[in-house]
Amino acid sequence: MVVEVMGRYAGWIALNSGISGSADALLIPEIPYDLEKVAESIMESEKRGKKYAIVVVAEGARPKGGSLSVLENEVGREERLGGIGEKVAVELNCLTCKETRAVVLGHLLRGGSPSSFDRLISLRFGAAAVRALEEGQEGVMVALDPPDAHYVPLKDVVRGLKVVPLESDSIVTARDLGISFGD
Repeated sequence: MVVEVMGRYAGWIALNSGISGSADALLIPEIPYDLEKVAESIMESEKRGKKYAIVVVAEGARPKGGSLSVLENEVGREERLGGIGEKVAVELNCLTCKETRAVVLGHLLRGGSPSSFDRLISLRFGAAAVRALEEGQEGVMVALDPPDAHYVPLKDVVRGLKVVPLESDSIVTARDLGISFGD
């Protein structure tokens, strides 16, 4: 199963959902992938008795030497990414000779019942936002920096895209768990 998730040019959603969901492979924008290496990893898992594989693909993932999967590119608008999950599924089917299906976790599927953490963090963010106003703060947003919520100047937030650092604990953990990045 190939699961395409949103995230545009950063692999945070794919990385976190893939680790949490015990994916076999994670394809994220920060690491251009070689699908033959992903296929090899899947076939090795099958040799060890595993009967299925889950590949999580960020919509902005791209193959080594390849380009993004762009659905629409109108002048004056942000390009619309998507379709990479289906492309990966077709190619994995050819490489592994295994039935491969793709699903896109889009707007209808991305929600769910809030967990206790979701409820607590939303209350904390709301209370912190009110405190910021009471303190006369302007041009800030509330951000979680565990265990605390902090005010972050909006000018710092918009400086650039926050991508997954390749040396991050999450990447290392995924590799320790045997998850392939196709690199």
